[in-house]
Amino acid sequence: MTAIRSPRQLGDALRAARKQLGLTQPHLALAAGVGVRFIVDLEAGKPTLRLENVLRVIDALGGEIQLVGLPAVAAGDQPEGGEHGA
Repeated sequence: MTAIRSPRQLGDALRAARKQLGLTQPHLALAAGVGVRFIVDLEAGKPTLRLENVLRVIDALGGEIQLVGLPAVAAGDQPEGGEHGA
């Protein structure tokens, strides 16, 4: 498991995974349903990318996001989109 604490670290980790799988940026973009420019920006650590598309790229690479150190939430405890506030 790789600890990610910045957009740059995420970009570096995803670039390494892409290369390890032997994928080019255009191939990954096609597999994830995003543009090549999105992959370039993601791998460069651009901090303002759309989360939905980041998750699509992670899924296309065969990965998943796990939150460690946060309280567990049962799947039915929050409505879609979550609630903000205490």
